[in-house]
Amino acid sequence: MDLTFLTSLSTSTLVIGLTAFLGVMTLAAALIFTLNDFSPKAADERLQVLTGKKRRDEEALSRDELLREGMNGVSGRVGDFAAKFGDMALLFEQADSPIKPEMFFIISVVSAVIGAAIGLIAKAPVPLIPVCALLTGVLPLMWIFWRRGRRFKAFAQQLPDAMELIGRALRSGHSLASGLHVVVDEMPAPISEEFGKAYEEQNLGVPLEQALKSMLRRMPNMDLKFFVTAVAIQRQAGGDLSEILDKIGHIIRERFKIMGQVMALTGEGRISGVVLMALPVLIFFAVYYLNPDYLMTLFEKPLGIKMLAVAGLLQIVGAFAIKKIVDIKI
Repeated sequence: MDLTFLTSLSTSTLVIGLTAFLGVMTLAAALIFTLNDFSPKAADERLQVLTGKKRRDEEALSRDELLREGMNGVSGRVGDFAAKFGDMALLFEQADSPIKPEMFFIISVVSAVIGAAIGLIAKAPVPLIPVCALLTGVLPLMWIFWRRGRRFKAFAQQLPDAMELIGRALRSGHSLASGLHVVVDEMPAPISEEFGKAYEEQNLGVPLEQALKSMLRRMPNMDLKFFVTAVAIQRQAGGDLSEILDKIGHIIRERFKIMGQVMALTGEGRISGVVLMALPVLIFFAVYYLNPDYLMTLFEKPLGIKMLAVAGLLQIVGAFAIKKIVDIKI
């Protein structure tokens, strides 16, 4: 009787844990989908006006602005928070993801279910089943961030050559827009894709400075920000933009040299951080499979649960501390 009761209790706890996990993920996805701005961008609106599909209505614009100002209270702050932490559309655009956000959400849920199933097959403790689901559920998100980081790195490495190409085009008598088109024709992705988007936007009537700012929003690179700022100042005050671009390209190349030296000097610290973060987790699972009863005290007593929570918090704090030490900005 006691064994049956314990089995039913553990099964109920597992079902409740999985239901709560899936419910929280669904609620978060619904909030992100609701709070994101799916309104047409400037280029789309201008294209609709040019093709006659949309009429520029100043009265409607003023009414929309008044409504927007009236919503700048609590809902406005919630929208700002969602724009900072929940702009999934921008994240997928920056990563050039081949899958859509809806499919990504389905893949994340399936990954979480697979993680929970692996935990059940491995006979993990019931409180660890949601943890297993969470660890596998975030794998698609980690893949998106990895893909975005790789794209950012490739863009930064291609930027000096792009600056030199635009500078040569300007010295040969071409306009800045033609210089952007040279980058699109002569260089590979991802820089050709981003400059191509900026070139198409300015062809549709968007001011060139605004098109470059949109590219900076998609590719938040400090050197690209120098380029956008130089273009804005040159179009207002004049000056030799080609010389400025050559200097920006030279600065970027020198920064890459220094970054390579910094990576070599901080390699030992980064490897030490990985070992220190992974070693407690590996020892925990090794001891659990060697002697499960020895670790079950941590899950059965309130003090053990508190110790696990404090250990997890200290792991996170240690990871951030190590990252701050080895992450030297140039």
